[in-house]
Amino acid sequence: MSELMDTILGRRSIRRYQEKAVPDEILNKLLEAARWAPSWANTQCWHFVVVKDDEIKRKIQGSVSPRNPSSLAIVNAPVLLVVCAQLKKSGYYNGEYPTKFGDWFMYDLGLATQNLCLAAHDSGLATVIVGLFDQDKVGEIIKLPAEHEVLVLIPVGYPDHEPSPPKRRELQEFVHYDSF
Repeated sequence: MSELMDTILGRRSIRRYQEKAVPDEILNKLLEAARWAPSWANTQCWHFVVVKDDEIKRKIQGSVSPRNPSSLAIVNAPVLLVVCAQLKKSGYYNGEYPTKFGDWFMYDLGLATQNLCLAAHDSGLATVIVGLFDQDKVGEIIKLPAEHEVLVLIPVGYPDHEPSPPKRRELQEFVHYDSF
């Protein structure tokens, strides 16, 4: 198996981290991986806010339900990434969206997020992608400009455990040839 497949198969959502700082060189490697993600017409509509300040992380944690299993990860991870999109850029031509799905920012940010999370795992770090929170509240906390949206939060740190892989559907359950 290739190193890439090992990384893909080994990556897990981790919500508990060691109390160990993430070196800036490694953090920049993750952000570089995100930078090289494909995007609609190379529009690169993503923005990443790197949060290391504990007070800001606590404010952001307030936007997450305490029932969300990732709530503690937001404050316990040494780094919290706030993944944002510039609107009306991806999938937008001549003042309109020419496809059925409109703004493609979620697709583009998904690609950048996956690149970043795989690079984190490859670097010995752990991540979890948090999507259930009050995006508008986080936007206020980070002073998000107009025409931008917060999409996900990604706590990043060294894992304090290694969970077993979750059950996955078999290929024949979701792969179709020539028609559905």
